[in-house]
Amino acid sequence: MGTFQRREFLAGAATFAAAATAALSGVREADAGDTSFMNNVPDPLLAGKDLPTFKFALEKSKGKVIGKNSASEATVEQLPISKGIAGVTMRLAPGGMRELHWHATAAEWAFVNEGRVRTTVIQPNGQSETNDFAPGDVWYFPRGHAHMLECLGDKPCHFILIFDNGYFSEFGTFSVTDWISVTPKPLVAKNLGIPESALEGFPKKEVYFAQGAVPPEKQSTPLQGWNQSPVTHKFKLLEQQPHRIYEGGREWRVDSTNFPISTTVTGIILELEPGALRELHWHPSADEWQYVLEGKISVTMFGSGGRHRIETLEKGDVGYIPQGYGHSIENVGDRKCRILIGFNSGVYETIDLSQWIAGNPVDVLATNFSQPASLIEKFPRKDVFIADKS
Repeated sequence: MGTFQRREFLAGAATFAAAATAALSGVREADAGDTSFMNNVPDPLLAGKDLPTFKFALEKSKGKVIGKNSASEATVEQLPISKGIAGVTMRLAPGGMRELHWHATAAEWAFVNEGRVRTTVIQPNGQSETNDFAPGDVWYFPRGHAHMLECLGDKPCHFILIFDNGYFSEFGTFSVTDWISVTPKPLVAKNLGIPESALEGFPKKEVYFAQGAVPPEKQSTPLQGWNQSPVTHKFKLLEQQPHRIYEGGREWRVDSTNFPISTTVTGIILELEPGALRELHWHPSADEWQYVLEGKISVTMFGSGGRHRIETLEKGDVGYIPQGYGHSIENVGDRKCRILIGFNSGVYETIDLSQWIAGNPVDVLATNFSQPASLIEKFPRKDVFIADKS
């Protein structure tokens, strides 16, 4: 091998070794919101002897409060395990508005819990959509699509936001007042076609929450006129029939198969009767983010190597299960519970324990568990999904 070839070989080998070392040391430049990269590199947080906490008391946490409008978030800063999904609880007073903004690194999915909300959103092709939302409705805004949220009517509203990137912070969004306030006035005046003097009354910093009059019930026409998107950003989740009904509970589901624009987030509303169990299962292609709307639940997580953790979540708490980790949800309260569950994938996939067991023959199971075939014959022969208290 010549001197030049030898140098080239050694340089290539060094580059490969550096890349491998970076991967093994946990350098993860592409993990945030990139589903193709999920779990390719071991997460040091999940590689320890014990599993970390996967619970966060979102509604008890300190957030941003401006007037009667508020927002609190759960990102990797508050819940380090939640690298794939972030969440926000937001409340707007009548006339309150989350100002025009966009998210550079995350798509936004939302579930309206209380009150009514109006949104506007614009797409790169200039098409826009204005929608009004009631409790049980869902919206989805793709990454980078500018939008605004405002309380509609004379009662406050409450909604839960889910973002497909755990590193995303709601308080680091790109807001229109923030942008205009730091841009030279001559440039802004030229861009908007107004005198520079007209900018004197504009906000001098990010507004974040704007406060005005209660918006009119009839949607106002955009400045450009109506240029409606043919693909809607709205889905009436709880107006649909439940996806499945069991003795122990019900499940509503929305993903890209019935809400085409929602390509990176799936949402579920899960109701469980007291004592009912969403059986042991895992999701092969997505992380799971949980928000307890009502009730009290016990969530288990299995992380291989004999590692297991149990957390109790109550109303307003958040839970998080990494992609591929075994888990279950049980109603341990004395009344029906309701959980909002989000996944960072546009298509829902799950493998349930009963489904897995039923897909194997008796002799295989008898050998695996060192049990007689007579016992194995009593196992479920189909997917249970929700087991009731009996």
